[in-house]
Amino acid sequence: MSDTPKSKPMRSHGRVAVRPTLHPRDLMASSPQLQGVWTAKIITLFPQAFPGVLGESLTGKGLKDGLWDLESIDLRRFGEGKHRNVDDTPAGGGAGMVLRPDVLGNALDMASAGTPLDRARWPVVYMSPRGRRFDQAMARQFAAAEGMTILCGRFEGVDERVLEEYAIQEVSLGDFVLTGGEIAAQALLDATVRLIPGMLGNSDSIEEESFSQGLLEHPQYTRPAEWRGRGIPEVLTSGHHGKVEEWRREMSEKITRERRPDLWKKHLADKG
Repeated sequence: MSDTPKSKPMRSHGRVAVRPTLHPRDLMASSPQLQGVWTAKIITLFPQAFPGVLGESLTGKGLKDGLWDLESIDLRRFGEGKHRNVDDTPAGGGAGMVLRPDVLGNALDMASAGTPLDRARWPVVYMSPRGRRFDQAMARQFAAAEGMTILCGRFEGVDERVLEEYAIQEVSLGDFVLTGGEIAAQALLDATVRLIPGMLGNSDSIEEESFSQGLLEHPQYTRPAEWRGRGIPEVLTSGHHGKVEEWRREMSEKITRERRPDLWKKHLADKG
């Protein structure tokens, strides 16, 4: 992403004075929303699944305090016919059902209202096992944007034309398949939202955790000094900050080399 400052979002009526809530707002209800706040828009068949665990702990406090916002879009409301159908059989035959492009298109059009067209400023993401692997660098990119829209798939996936029409980025949590995209979306949001300025009380913790420097995190210890015959490494109680930092670095490198040789190889390549 560019290092140039982000332009402020266009405002027609200023900031709406509303109290943030842990209950997701449905866009179909035309509820007021906070302007200029990092916002996640979730298109899902299960809007009641949000905020879920995101409404707890630091992410929940940040949501309540207005550091970020959450809007759920009930895909079923855009369904066709008396039964609000959102899917149909795959073209060419095969098992399962596919989410329809007309239904998804209407939901995406509503979600895009008032958001930047620039995908760097407002990413639109589809949680998919065939997507690019989500990592800490991607979380930083999303957190630096003004917000994002996440499409949670179900069944056999979505009509490919929707991904093409809306320049949607496919993102995967790993090489496995989930029943739907809701759990994956919550994991992605948790990793992203915690990087928003003001979310964590101690910003230094972000710099020290796993993946921030391309390495896995070093071991952590706390009181009591001895537990079940296991003590804390002496260097951590020495009071010598230089030696502590050296030990932590060495341990991060050792753990990464042993457990994630792929990350270690990338780390060496990045160092040149």
